[in-house]
Amino acid sequence: MCGLLVFLSCDGTAERSALAAALDRLRHRGPDETAMSTADGVVFGFTRLAIVDRAHSHQPLQYAGRWTVVFNGELYNYRELRAALIARHGATFATEGEAEVLAAAFHHWGPSAVRRLRGMFAAVLWDAQTRTLHAIRDPFGIKPLYHLRTPDGLYLASEKKALLPFAGGAQRIGTAALSHYLTLQYVPEPATLHPAVHRLPAGHTLTCRPGEEPQIRRYFDHALRPVRRPAAEAVAAIRDALRDSVHAHLQSEVPLGAFLSSGVDSSAIVALARERQPNLRAYTAGFDDARYSEIEAAAETAAALDVQLTATLVRDDDVIEALPRIVWHLDDPVADPAVVPLYFLCRTAARDVTVVLSGEGADELFAGYEIYREPAALARVAGLPDPVRRGLRAVADVMPAGVRGKSFLERATTPIGERYYGNARIFGPVEKARLMRGPADPHTSVTAPLYHAAAGLDDVSAMQYVDLHTWLPGDILTKADRMSMAHSLELRVPFLDRAVYAAAAALPPELKLSPHATKHALREAVRGLVPDAVVTRRKLGFPTPTRVWLRGRVGEWAAEILATADVDHLIDLAHVQRLLSAHRRGGVDHSRKIWTVLMFCLWYTQQPSTATLPPAARRPVSSLP
Repeated sequence: MCGLLVFLSCDGTAERSALAAALDRLRHRGPDETAMSTADGVVFGFTRLAIVDRAHSHQPLQYAGRWTVVFNGELYNYRELRAALIARHGATFATEGEAEVLAAAFHHWGPSAVRRLRGMFAAVLWDAQTRTLHAIRDPFGIKPLYHLRTPDGLYLASEKKALLPFAGGAQRIGTAALSHYLTLQYVPEPATLHPAVHRLPAGHTLTCRPGEEPQIRRYFDHALRPVRRPAAEAVAAIRDALRDSVHAHLQSEVPLGAFLSSGVDSSAIVALARERQPNLRAYTAGFDDARYSEIEAAAETAAALDVQLTATLVRDDDVIEALPRIVWHLDDPVADPAVVPLYFLCRTAARDVTVVLSGEGADELFAGYEIYREPAALARVAGLPDPVRRGLRAVADVMPAGVRGKSFLERATTPIGERYYGNARIFGPVEKARLMRGPADPHTSVTAPLYHAAAGLDDVSAMQYVDLHTWLPGDILTKADRMSMAHSLELRVPFLDRAVYAAAAALPPELKLSPHATKHALREAVRGLVPDAVVTRRKLGFPTPTRVWLRGRVGEWAAEILATADVDHLIDLAHVQRLLSAHRRGGVDHSRKIWTVLMFCLWYTQQPSTATLPPAARRPVSSLP
């Protein structure tokens, strides 16, 4: 993987020293090479993690005397594209890598070439002939791309920390973005907590000429179109697409491994990868609290698949020492506790390999979250006539808090567009209004346009559509990219492949969820490839003992952070301190709320010195053979 930084000047001038210092903030994304070039008032900076055509394909790369490109990611069909460009247009190449193929594709096919790309990518290309800058991001948002418009010009970078030196007033926090973070546990795209800096949304392109406003356009949308067809046919399509994707994701000139949890997603990837890589190494993480650790189950799967497994044990002291570094790498806080084991998992894997395959995306594509069962559970009430539902809602409104059935009636009488806004629901509207010093923005400002676009879909598909546009890029893929890049490790996600997506998007509702399991069609597709116990096992996904941590040493440390963080002008920290005290006494679980504010406080504290990575952990995390 790599890091890129680009500046398009309004007047053709640029100060390279400041850009070079900013580029240094991305060194962890590409420790193998660092280079800068300037042409026509455009500065290109690049840090390279060499994976393919390691001896060549240096960037910034020039093509045909017209194009300059910096490219972060992988194109799994670049060899096919290269062959087509040679056969149809007589294209010539000086390297064997992907960046030159991308430049040639734009040269011969124009900007529509982005629709032919298969892979994960964020790239910027400068067309010297038309004096136009083109930026592209992959359909799912696997690789990040930030942009900042200033009076001097347009800046683009792989991480926000490289843009903050040019933002001015960077300490100002957007209250709407903070409001969404406190509810969703991440900042939804395209916003960031710094209002001046934005993310190019997944599946979008950006074009800009010097001195003009950037134009952002969508080229890919997650169109879910359920099709009625025999179950066996749908299952076979999934199996074939996933096998082809996993095999394509194995291209590498450096050592490659895979992550393995207790679940079906990572197990399927390991099983299919091993078909081509018999000596594949697998990695897992867990905790010394057996209620949360997946190490034993992952070890059983690894033994059944005949792969070598390395397990990492994360303890509470490790959390205290590493969490400031984790937050620094995230750019904006992501309060998903799974970021902690992922950080250490990536650190362990990076000692042996440079590339890992992982199972992100399967839950969103194949309906893997338990919350997707909610429409069926609420159907008895949700399907009643409107007057009856209104009456039941009136009953629910007068029921005392905590009374059995109140929550069920409230949810069943609330339209899905107001009820569901993602997997994480940290602070609700009432408590958020009490917590925030400024106005709270409703979650519907994020989800309403998505529900409008999903009109006509069944409720489960509509929920998936929302998650594909919010939860997946904002939480799942953000933490995957940042935690892997923190250790100069390339993480690949074979489920997020266009062919796999097409097979998933065509699934009818009855093949997504069975009475006993989520991801029904996917489980059937991999039956026989992975152990039967994995096919039937419920989703865990590296669960974290956050509630336990906050009642022990991590809780003591969190109390110190909350007592000293200078964010009381944004958040009522006294309220959060009361939540922490109640949680530590036992009897209530406020861990997710406390963790969300703790991550924000750590993030905010680092802002004046964003360029400086906090000190490393004082001792190594334990690795089990």
